[in-house]
Amino acid sequence: MARPRDPQRRTELLDAIVDYLAEHGIAQLSLRPLAKALGHSTYVLTHHFAGKDELISAVLAHLDQRQKTRLRTLPDTSTATGTATGSSLGDVVRASWAWHINEDLPMVRLLHEIEGLSAAGRLTGPYVPRMLGDRAGFVAGVLRAHGVPEEVALRNATLLNAAYAGLQIDYLTTGDTDRVEAALNALADLADTWTR
Repeated sequence: MARPRDPQRRTELLDAIVDYLAEHGIAQLSLRPLAKALGHSTYVLTHHFAGKDELISAVLAHLDQRQKTRLRTLPDTSTATGTATGSSLGDVVRASWAWHINEDLPMVRLLHEIEGLSAAGRLTGPYVPRMLGDRAGFVAGVLRAHGVPEEVALRNATLLNAAYAGLQIDYLTTGDTDRVEAALNALADLADTWTR
């Protein structure tokens, strides 16, 4: 009989896997080199993840949870109370950008690689569309907490996410900090108009 999966051990493995993927990318992911790099046998990975597809799905869910946990620590992103407590929506966008660019750039790069592979049809499965939909729902909750009406919150969240992601890709590709951050500030200013 197989041993039951240990949730704590699985989380530790996911942290190590995410760190590995942030350095090596996901396009050429193979379980054997991954297991070797982590100092484990492939059995350890297949014990916790039925295969490569389940591992990728778990990585995306783990990345998404890490992002949401961190974003909840930014000013006025907690949707628990349903109302914002002081910072403008633009301030939230700027704080998120500073964190992503200064502290979380390898994860940003990994997420965009995953999304690009999915868009190119090289990574199949429901996990990327589900992650993008969940992200839009999370941001819509932040917008509602800032007074954006229910009927436009999801639409505006989708627009904000798409523009923000585009600016991240521009920054990753060009490294043009001044131009990209000027555009980011314009996006933050636009977001502030939604709450007036």
